[in-house]
Amino acid sequence: MVHEASLSSQATPASLPPSVVTLPQTAQLEALYTIIRDKNTSRGDFLFYSDRIIRLLVEEGLNHLPVVPKTVETPTGAIYEGVGFEGKICGVSILRAGEAMEAGLREVCRSVRIGKILIQRDEETAQPKLFYSKFPPDIASRYVLLLDPMLATGGSAMKAVEVLMEHGVPEERIVFINLIASPEGLHTFCTRYPALRVITGWIDKGLNEKAYIVPGLGDFGERRYCV
Repeated sequence: MVHEASLSSQATPASLPPSVVTLPQTAQLEALYTIIRDKNTSRGDFLFYSDRIIRLLVEEGLNHLPVVPKTVETPTGAIYEGVGFEGKICGVSILRAGEAMEAGLREVCRSVRIGKILIQRDEETAQPKLFYSKFPPDIASRYVLLLDPMLATGGSAMKAVEVLMEHGVPEERIVFINLIASPEGLHTFCTRYPALRVITGWIDKGLNEKAYIVPGLGDFGERRYCV
């Protein structure tokens, strides 16, 4: 059982928007987060344990995609009435940290199509600005798993959803997957896009004066890609 001290660092379920789903808050999950939060964790361990969390998040994200009845014949000759995914899936990563989550998606979805979005802060307006996007041509007909490890203020994620919707993706067909979120970012994001599902691994205490998630884990991209 997870001890009370760790649970107190999470937003209470009653305070979460209804569209937010967290991973089961087990002791094992907290141990994984403890490792990747530690500033002394080696890059190799950071990669290994963050990938474990990403895999759990992707699996949970797939649980929230719609299915339809599907009947198959088993090797014994019996008929099994099961289900299959309703439509095609696409992953879209918010560069550059979101790219780290692509491998976890490919591990569970064979031949999945991947799109990319590059969003950076405009120094003049202090607002998120789209610099680059590339999507499968049929993205409007797919269910999209939007990938980004950190949700701080929510600015980049909201801009990414805006871009996806401009390309014809309905809001209700987008599932946003991230490792750590701030309560402020979640409420801002979910207020803007209430029909969109959010899958997060952990909700931290909040943002500091620099809009960094605390306790957080630092810059995910720097820790992931810089030796």
